[in-house]
Amino acid sequence: MSSSTSTTSSPTDSSNGSLAISYGALPLVPGANSQKPFTLSERLSFEIHRYSSYSPNYLPENVLVDCPNDQTSRWSAYTNSPPQFLTLKLKRPAIVKKIKFGKFEKSHVCNIKKFRVFGGLEDEHMVLLLEAGLKNDNIPEVFNLRCMTEDGSENLPILYLKIVPLLSWSPSFNFSIWYIELHGQDDPMYTSARMKNYNMLRETEIIKLCLKHFRQQGYMEAFGALQEQTNVRLEHPLISELHKYLVVQGNFERAEEFVAECIEDGLMDEYLHKQDYKHSWHMKNTESDVKPGNRGGHQLAVDTKKRLIYLYGGWDGYQDLSDLWVFNIELDEWTLLCDRSELIKGPTPRSCHKMIFDPISENIFMLGRYLDNSIRTSDYIKSDFYLYDTRSNGWMQICDDTSQVGGPHLVYDHQMCIDTDKRTIYIFGGKILTPRSATSSVEPEYSGLFSYHIATDTWTQILVDCHHASAAQTDIMSIKSRITHCMVFHNKQRKLYIYGGQRGKEDLDELLTYDVDTQAISVLNKEHSHHGNTSTSEAKFEPSSGYTLRATIDCDRDEIYIFSSLNKIKDRRDVHHVEPSNSFWVYSLRTHKWSRIYYCRHSTQDINSINRANVLGTTKIDGCLEPCPRYAHQMVYDELAKTHYLFGGNPGISQYQQLRLDDFWLLNLEKPKREEILKHCRYLIRKLRYEEMVRIEPLKAMQYLRHHISEVIDHTDAEQLNNFHKLASLLFKPHEISHDATLSQKTTPEKCPETERFDEASDEILKAEMTEVIGLVTAENMSIESNESLATSGISETASSPSNSSCTKRARTESSCEKQNRRAFLFNKLVQLMPASMVQPERNLSDFVVI
Repeated sequence: MSSSTSTTSSPTDSSNGSLAISYGALPLVPGANSQKPFTLSERLSFEIHRYSSYSPNYLPENVLVDCPNDQTSRWSAYTNSPPQFLTLKLKRPAIVKKIKFGKFEKSHVCNIKKFRVFGGLEDEHMVLLLEAGLKNDNIPEVFNLRCMTEDGSENLPILYLKIVPLLSWSPSFNFSIWYIELHGQDDPMYTSARMKNYNMLRETEIIKLCLKHFRQQGYMEAFGALQEQTNVRLEHPLISELHKYLVVQGNFERAEEFVAECIEDGLMDEYLHKQDYKHSWHMKNTESDVKPGNRGGHQLAVDTKKRLIYLYGGWDGYQDLSDLWVFNIELDEWTLLCDRSELIKGPTPRSCHKMIFDPISENIFMLGRYLDNSIRTSDYIKSDFYLYDTRSNGWMQICDDTSQVGGPHLVYDHQMCIDTDKRTIYIFGGKILTPRSATSSVEPEYSGLFSYHIATDTWTQILVDCHHASAAQTDIMSIKSRITHCMVFHNKQRKLYIYGGQRGKEDLDELLTYDVDTQAISVLNKEHSHHGNTSTSEAKFEPSSGYTLRATIDCDRDEIYIFSSLNKIKDRRDVHHVEPSNSFWVYSLRTHKWSRIYYCRHSTQDINSINRANVLGTTKIDGCLEPCPRYAHQMVYDELAKTHYLFGGNPGISQYQQLRLDDFWLLNLEKPKREEILKHCRYLIRKLRYEEMVRIEPLKAMQYLRHHISEVIDHTDAEQLNNFHKLASLLFKPHEISHDATLSQKTTPEKCPETERFDEASDEILKAEMTEVIGLVTAENMSIESNESLATSGISETASSPSNSSCTKRARTESSCEKQNRRAFLFNKLVQLMPASMVQPERNLSDFVVI
């Protein structure tokens, strides 16, 4: 179905796509990404091309007009049964950069909570451009669309754009879209060159798919003719060499040497970099006679240059502490700097404060604390601000109340970061402590974003909380403040990154960035989490904001690390009980993707489960020690050694509410190394050589398995050892012997008695030797499964005895094809580890043929 040609028209948005985000009057500036910049960006004209269904009076054409105060001005599907969609057709091919969704003047149950956007030059062949969701409010939202090809080399022209609602805010209601606006560039002067480049790219890809298919099927004359006529090379000459050695010649030794050279030259470094980290926890049993006691709500700060970690204060379950400690990483020992800091002009005992280390002045700055309601009096609630000079080992109070000099009121559960280049400290969020009230119905107050300039000793409020009295003023920028959030500062990008947090019973799962130079704020995970090239089946995959999160950053690697632990659900009756767990996440600022390094669910915690390893705070999981789930702990990152340190916390055991921890942990993260990938490649090549050898010369194959495959196996790894056993089982699988070996023997079908006795004796020797090699009681009991299945190649493993010359030819052909397919399968597997620009297309020509 289609409708009349109607172009968009709305006074609500300018061509730059700026937008007031839902938590304040601050303009939303889309986050920087890898897309090429546009020379111009303007609103694009389009019409309704097709739709799945519509309810009476809620026509698809309604999305062309922005009427937020008219409840009928929307497209509403007739049903919420999938698939429901709305396809738009642009006036002409365009590079579409943004999509804007208008909304009703107040929240509505039919707003789409989750949707996907597809685009392409044909309405039947589209690619994913965006997967995201709308907030259930009245604020219009703008999303960046993928506008580059998968390899990022060319712009992606679009003529058709398809919006597919997946979920409404009330699942029982139909989907509704109120208004749509598209922004990009469709000027032929701009798009014609992009269209030409895009079509050339498509043509080259088609030719490469044909070349790949011809070579895999053995049509070498067609392969050579097409390559010569088009002058398109399937792959880099180095990769063609590997194909010659491995697939054509079966020269496994040379293929192995060639792969080793490629790895040494760094051709697999890109693949290794994309792999997830492997983690390892180590408990620090220090050499110190004294060390910090049990506590939670304390603070850590790290001096990476001098290899020192400072610890201050916290709550031990009975009282706040004011002790200051330093841990020397090189000497592996704790030192008590001062037992009671308040006695030497330092801060009073406290918890839930924040402190940061300034590497320029080598000073520690401390702000905030938690006060029990019983002592919250006007005289006592002051936001004191302290400095500790690590060179002179002395405390100094910078200010007795920052709220009196333009800084924040007394807060707790806030976050602090330092910009060392500009000598500026940033403080965001936290609850403001107010004098105790006779009524408990007072709404909590949240603190905004402040900066403190060290050199001039001046405070500036950058953003107020969205519920602050001044937030309604047009010249005041506001933000939705929070507690239990994370905040880190990227000193090269000069941005604050804020993730998660809670406000009342609302969990905030957005990743915000704030550019400290331009004051631009953007929401990263809304624009990038499920950007175009993401799999359409990928679900939301990021740390849960309802858990206790601790964040660090590595500015060289452009990575943010988040340790997620126990969910503190006190006073949260809306939160269902869940088993305690630990997980560790990495967010890449280059790819804008989350990776979960590990997830470990623990049984419901009690004092006995924590003491299983005879160390308080330790849990033994799969034979390895790791910290038990907790909150009120602290974690810091040594960027030079690439190591995380974790100390103490509250294990959240209801029977022992005063229990706090004093365990000290190291967390190391490592990417796979070149040696590991080389060992893996050698295993794959030798495995294939063995599988070919075992069909012809079983005794020689057994020796090869013992001396060559065994040396590239980690015999302490259960999975690798199991695969090794499966390979050994092929020696006792008679029907696996190839036709080449059978047909080469010009003997009669019936064997003489001497030959039978010799074969039986050899078989017994083989079994005995293999039992010794792999350490099994009987070789006959081994699994006869093969690691790699040939089902995908469509070749049957069943072999029949040749009875005539035609069967002999067919058997020889089938055996040769099977061998070539096995080699080609391994070749395809190896080249996936190489840079995509050097190798053949990952897809196959047959993928596009459906019969």
